[in-house]
Amino acid sequence: MLGGLLTRSFIAYSMQQDFDWAAMAQAANDAYETGGASGLDTWVRQERGDGVDATLFENGEPLRDIRLPPSIRHLLPDWLSSGQNIALHPYPGLYIAVQNVTGSDGHARQLVAVSSSRTRIPPRTRGNILIGVQLALSLLMIGAIGWWVARSVARPVEVMRTATRKMASGEFTTRVEKRWSSKHDELGQLARDFNGMAERIQILVAHDRGVLQDLSHELRSPLARLHLILDLAQHSSDPQDAAAHFQRAEQEIARMDRMTAEMLALSRLEGGLPGMERESVDLLALVADRVAAARIDAQARNIGLQLADEGPVTVDGSSILLERALDNVISNAIKFSPPDGVVQIHVSKAQQQVQVRVRDHGPGVPEEERHLLFRPFFRGTNAAQAGGHGLGLAIVQRVMQVHGGDVDAQNGADDGLEVTLRLPLHVAPESA
Repeated sequence: MLGGLLTRSFIAYSMQQDFDWAAMAQAANDAYETGGASGLDTWVRQERGDGVDATLFENGEPLRDIRLPPSIRHLLPDWLSSGQNIALHPYPGLYIAVQNVTGSDGHARQLVAVSSSRTRIPPRTRGNILIGVQLALSLLMIGAIGWWVARSVARPVEVMRTATRKMASGEFTTRVEKRWSSKHDELGQLARDFNGMAERIQILVAHDRGVLQDLSHELRSPLARLHLILDLAQHSSDPQDAAAHFQRAEQEIARMDRMTAEMLALSRLEGGLPGMERESVDLLALVADRVAAARIDAQARNIGLQLADEGPVTVDGSSILLERALDNVISNAIKFSPPDGVVQIHVSKAQQQVQVRVRDHGPGVPEEERHLLFRPFFRGTNAAQAGGHGLGLAIVQRVMQVHGGDVDAQNGADDGLEVTLRLPLHVAPESA
């Protein structure tokens, strides 16, 4: 419909022409004088084919009938009697003319013509042009709309393709612009997913680089010591002395192995745990089991372990990860406890949470260092009296985070340090 309307308008505009009423009047008069009424009929039919209805008037009477609008018919006698040439365009789509002409026989006649258009095209030609132009305009419109649709799809795809290439070349800060990612269609969702993926990759790559840098830094000292020990053992002439050096080398290797394992564990935790299986865990039983496992190390240093609780508690999570966190906290308390000291472990409930408090009576932590305790590889000023790599509490914090809990450390009123683990209580499913 739009194509047809545009085609009609296009044809009407491009092929319109001014009427030569004088020439038309002379042609009508010549046809009448040559062929009489039949000649005039032939001429009228030809002009109707061109979109003009016309006839000749003589002495106020039409030589052939003509169809006139009622509003024009009652004005026609006055126009004819005036003897003037008249050309009117009273409203769009209507052209009226009264043109005087004198025949070769000396008789005065008037041409009366009516047309609805200035476009004078034969019907058959008009139909062919209408179809051709309409087809051309339709193809043009379809091409324009198709180009617009294709462009609206291709532009964001090209933007994401460019962003993907940049990501592949190592530019991990690449993001799809907001003008594309803020759209609410499928391509906008794809752009948002790409940005989320890119941000995740950037975080993981930055983290892995940091882990590699930290690990390489921390391995320098034990590797240097191991190299020195092996050199001393190689140049030692005393077999017992060489055996002692080899024993120390074995200890350094074991220490590096533990450090690497802990660093990889922390890296895995900080990188997220997709697909971590959760289960209902009896936390009190798990704490009791880890306390029993730690008694061997505690007894070797003559340190007592005291466990107190307020009844069974259950949480949702991974028993393996929770076990690792508890081992780190308890072993840390044992390391910093003085000889003949006591480590107190207390399990309780508080506001839909489970709290596990582990308290030692060692030197505690300087207040200005307390907020650094959970940073990887941080070893405070009091750490010189105990071994370790500064990764235990960092692992504990990450395990708590992936379980929806947290951990903090506070110095005791008189001495020691109290580490508190908090986990959400297990919520039993409602019965049907």
